[in-house]
Amino acid sequence: MPLSIKNLIGRLTFRQLQIFKAVYELQSYSKAGDLLGLTQPAVSSQIRQLEQALEQTLFEYVGRRLFYTAAGERLALSINTIFTELGDLQTDMAALKGQVAGELKLVAVNTAQYVVPYMLRAFLNLHPQINVSVKVVNRATALQRLSDNSDDLVIMAMVPNDKPFTSLPFLDNELVPVLPQGHPLLQQASISPQEFLDSQLLMREPGSGNRLALELHCQQQRLRIKPSMELGSNDAIKHAVMAGLGVAVLPKLSILPELELGKLNIANIAGFPLRRSWCVVYPQAKHLTPSMQAFLDYIQQNIKQFEQIFIN
Repeated sequence: MPLSIKNLIGRLTFRQLQIFKAVYELQSYSKAGDLLGLTQPAVSSQIRQLEQALEQTLFEYVGRRLFYTAAGERLALSINTIFTELGDLQTDMAALKGQVAGELKLVAVNTAQYVVPYMLRAFLNLHPQINVSVKVVNRATALQRLSDNSDDLVIMAMVPNDKPFTSLPFLDNELVPVLPQGHPLLQQASISPQEFLDSQLLMREPGSGNRLALELHCQQQRLRIKPSMELGSNDAIKHAVMAGLGVAVLPKLSILPELELGKLNIANIAGFPLRRSWCVVYPQAKHLTPSMQAFLDYIQQNIKQFEQIFIN
């Protein structure tokens, strides 16, 4: 005989539902534990208690893979509804106090990670009730997540103009030609763009926004470009340049400490720096939550302050 609602409420906890949601989405007890700061046995124990309360098996192993049952799939639908309602309740309660609250899911491309923390500090001071999460990805993944409407807002440069996206530019992203300390080209009175590009150019992987910006520039200027090495992050390229493996075009914001210490040098080359704008991007048809609107308003109202912080 099914449990009464009263008895069921007495045996369920929000923590159990949160743990179930993590296991369901990650399809792993251990990954769910890592996400929530719990051991795998603790996760398993909470799931067992939840199964006992519902009198249903929620997960099962087939071979070594974890699968959810029909009961687990039904519970996941209910949990999504419950958590959405809780989020709406939090937003409404904050609104009654004249505050904005709720979730704000941001995605930032790799190079934007140098900017986002400084932007968030003042924003969270203004809106302490907003719970912000930031996922750092490459450009290709950011575009895919935009198309899938997986997040609230995306911070990136080089926004495609053939897609139905709304973008708010807020800061120049300067891409500068970088040489290591003591590089022979630094002894020359002038450096031609092609001479620089032929000096063992280090580049990001295909799909990177920085690489795309450089490729478009070289195409427009009829410059040859052939990377001597491809690396998966700007930090990796930065250290490779300092190690003497070659030269690179990097976001200025990512190398400010190395420039101050003299470990890297910006070459004076015609056509550089390349200037692109950091933008906050979202699908045009997206419904803006109060948290999203608060962040967009904050960005728009503080563009001049961002320039003072980041642009020397």
